[in-house]
Amino acid sequence: MAEEANNDIKSMSFEQALEALEKIVEDLERGDVPLDQSIKIYERGEALKKHCDKLLKTAEDKVEKIRLSREGQAAGSEPLDQG
Repeated sequence: MAEEANNDIKSMSFEQALEALEKIVEDLERGDVPLDQSIKIYERGEALKKHCDKLLKTAEDKVEKIRLSREGQAAGSEPLDQG
């Protein structure tokens, strides 16, 4: 059920997901959200965090694959391992 409500997260950019996560944190910190709603938005926050982590890991992998020339200049990149 919660998974269906969070299907939109998969299409979010990192910036969009981070902004939504920051809004959730603000709402929860305010403390004026009913308990059942707090649980729902907390679960959405967890899904947003996982999405952000995945996007960051993908970006880190790409950065690690950048090849440098002898002069230290970017000389292209290697394909990501498909394991």
